Amino acid sequence: MKTLKVVSALSALTLGFSLQIQAASWDMPTPYPDATFHTVNITEFAKEVSAATGGKLEIKIHSAGSLFKHPEISKAVRSGQVPIGEFFLSLLNNENPVFGADSLPFLATDFDAAKRLWDAQKPIVDRLLDKQGMKVLFSVPWPPQGLYTNKAINTVDDLKGLKFRTYNATLEKFANLAGAAPTQVEVPDIPQAFSTGRVEAMITSPSTGANSKAWDFLTHYTDIQAWIPKNIVVVNKRAFRRLGEAEQSKVLEAAKLAEQRGWQMSRDETEAKVQVLKDNGIVVVQPSDELMTGLREIGAKILEDWQVSAGDDGAALLRAYNK
Repeated sequence: MKTLKVVSALSALTLGFSLQIQAASWDMPTPYPDATFHTVNITEFAKEVSAATGGKLEIKIHSAGSLFKHPEISKAVRSGQVPIGEFFLSLLNNENPVFGADSLPFLATDFDAAKRLWDAQKPIVDRLLDKQGMKVLFSVPWPPQGLYTNKAINTVDDLKGLKFRTYNATLEKFANLAGAAPTQVEVPDIPQAFSTGRVEAMITSPSTGANSKAWDFLTHYTDIQAWIPKNIVVVNKRAFRRLGEAEQSKVLEAAKLAEQRGWQMSRDETEAKVQVLKDNGIVVVQPSDELMTGLREIGAKILEDWQVSAGDDGAALLRAYNK
């Protein structure tokens, strides 16, 4: 009788372990609303993973910072609070300047240059995140960043004194060098920040401007194409290793497709969302030569400082990018 009970208990444990391997559910936080093309892309990624694994891995998207606020997502994945997450790569700039290379003003300002930069940046990002127990799945760029204001901006001097929305250390430095007053504001809080006067200017993508209904609280969009930053999707390495080899392979295949699709979505998004801004009364203008000269001078200063702080990794990145 005792033998029978032991066998039954072992069978139950084996069955439970088998079921655990056969099916998994991953919560995935992202800071962006459902309508943002990044969220649309990862939602499609989750569907493809489910289909490819025959339901053995289900990924539940928690959008708009509903599970973790944006600055907390990378830490949540690293600590294993969630197995997977999406966040803005340059938020990690304070950990290592290489993470912020794609937010360096006027280093890579078109999609082809941005792809070359990611190819140079990715091996270093892979190594740095691997040490933190995370694995890079894919990255998708935002459209080129433009300048939003409540007045025409013809020179850098026109930015002096404006309360300037920032979201990482590089943009904070940019605002300071332009003589503006940096203020940290996350995407969901942009409308209220402008409406209450907390901020008066920002550099962000046509996507964020359109999704935030920028026409409700500002008047001008200057197409300076300052940089092309990226979101990154990472997975906790322990959670990834708990998947079977077949499921791991399917996740990586879906990630490759999501990256390819996401880059094209960003290209398409740029033209579409600039048109949305125009259609809703935003004055869309090309920057003056004087403004661009002043902005590029700021960019050159930031790049110079970045090279010092980024050290050997930064030098290797720039060598690879400039090949």
